[in-house]
Amino acid sequence: MSASGWIQLVVYLAVLFALARPLGVWIARVMEGRFALGRRIEAPLLRAAGVQGRDGTQAEQGWLAYTLGMLLFNALGLLAVYALQRLQAMLPHGPDGPFGWINPQGMAAVTPDSSFNTAVSFVTNTNWQGYGGETTMSYLTQMLGLTAQNFLSAATGIVVVIALVRGFARHASARGEIGNVWVDLTRVTLWVLLPLSLALALMLAASGVIQNFKPYETAQTVEAVTWQEPRLGADGQPVKDAKGEPVMEDKKGQAQTLAMGPVASQLAIKQLGTNGGGFFNVNSAHPFENPNAVSNLLQLLAILLIPAALCFTFGRMVGDLRQGWAVIAAMTIVFVVALVATTAFEQQGNPRLAALGADQAASATQAGGNMEGKEVRFGINASALWAVATTAASNGSVNSMHDSYTPLGGAVPMVMIQLGEVIFGGVGSGLYGMLVFAVMAVFIAGLMIGRTPEYLGKKVEAHEMKMVSLTILIVPLLVLGGSAVAVMTEGGRATIFNPQAHGFSEVLYAFSSAGNNNGSAFAGLGANTAFYNLMLGMAMWFGRFGVIVPVLAMAGSLAVKKRAAATEGTLPTHGPLFIVLLIGTVGLVGLLNYVPALALGPVVEHLMLGSVK
Repeated sequence: MSASGWIQLVVYLAVLFALARPLGVWIARVMEGRFALGRRIEAPLLRAAGVQGRDGTQAEQGWLAYTLGMLLFNALGLLAVYALQRLQAMLPHGPDGPFGWINPQGMAAVTPDSSFNTAVSFVTNTNWQGYGGETTMSYLTQMLGLTAQNFLSAATGIVVVIALVRGFARHASARGEIGNVWVDLTRVTLWVLLPLSLALALMLAASGVIQNFKPYETAQTVEAVTWQEPRLGADGQPVKDAKGEPVMEDKKGQAQTLAMGPVASQLAIKQLGTNGGGFFNVNSAHPFENPNAVSNLLQLLAILLIPAALCFTFGRMVGDLRQGWAVIAAMTIVFVVALVATTAFEQQGNPRLAALGADQAASATQAGGNMEGKEVRFGINASALWAVATTAASNGSVNSMHDSYTPLGGAVPMVMIQLGEVIFGGVGSGLYGMLVFAVMAVFIAGLMIGRTPEYLGKKVEAHEMKMVSLTILIVPLLVLGGSAVAVMTEGGRATIFNPQAHGFSEVLYAFSSAGNNNGSAFAGLGANTAFYNLMLGMAMWFGRFGVIVPVLAMAGSLAVKKRAAATEGTLPTHGPLFIVLLIGTVGLVGLLNYVPALALGPVVEHLMLGSVK
């Protein structure tokens, strides 16, 4: 990695940690109910919902009631987003009338399978998009449906990890109470996500990100341009072929349509909540969504800000900040290794082009390396940093196309997803995933020394290990099973447009992204079909809640247990030895499931690319 790449990394991490620590302390204060002004403001809302009595007391819930409330809340969100898309054509539209701004382009209703996939995607914090945002969704759908779920799905992830941390922190809770899901969702939305999003949206708008309700504008181009549009039938709807794909036809002219819309407001929470669903189809590679280096840095910081802050929240709530530092140290080490690897692979360029005599060396006149699919204004260093950050977190937004990376350069973001997105990870989901691996690490250490494992004073017994096993195994089952079905069935193979190993990598990446709730893609796969919309939708739903349920069950079990005092035989979980053990556990347990599949995809493609005749 070049000197400029190292400087960029050091500055990025320094600013990130400087912002994350005070934010982590603030989140702990809010979630522990120590924000007095906030309690007074939220009290009428909680009383109206029947959650809080007039005396200010709130009934705490055991893990089962907490889980059922959270599942019901998200199921209702799923239905609301689905209905909004299906009824979109009925919205007022056009430039005339007081409400025409909510659908100025007259967007049609979204198809049932795409509506299902999108609703599941945004409710589960995945934000996988099989559609083009600016050509499919009205302003109202973007704001009321998608942006609202960006807040609520992020809040869901945070409250789950807070509940797990309470399980570790509490001492012999009578009925295993881990909080109240309605109180937690209210507090994290009102006092964490909303203020941060407002501040970031203003900064993004100031840096040049658009924010308006204008109809799309038409610009005259200097030369005639050619593009493709769906062919429309007599009813004004797109004509589709036998596979259900729109029939495209060539258009030519000297005019270009420029999409407008309320971008900055959606962009802020999409990054802060590690949602990632872009207003535009190409996400933050679009100049209206990411116009310059300032907006690029702001968004990169937002992606990892709350996941990093929650590590400090964890340390504060369990009464030992060293525990939070140990977790964030393990995350950072893996993150840096992944970034160095991705950057190195991309800077080496394409051996096929080198064999043809192409100059891929960096110089004063060119960036060098593999610049395919990357913005010239960002280059390899900033593109690789974004690719690793967005897949370390369950964010999924992009400022370059991962499908155009070299085989091993693209394999690193895929591996970051397959690790379970615990290297910082999604808001909440990253930390509770890493704490599951921490429990696994102390269990392995206990087996090696013949001692009952403990973590943070809580004994790790059979019930906890069953929940850990479910948490770790369910996502690989969804990813590998879904990939296998896709390459074995006609519906899955029909839209694999790239042959051989790269086509398989695209399928594997899609199910890895869906099952781990990331949302990014190797975009050569035609995923907006009934087959992939349904398969990926199910992977997203069970990848999210199939993990959350055992995590909350473990939280309830831990809350009942007494906190034992540390003895000479207790494994310290805040030092270098534990950090190494934790990294090793993540690497071995999190990745081994995928090694055969990776060998068939990016590894084979790398060998094929290097076998230049």
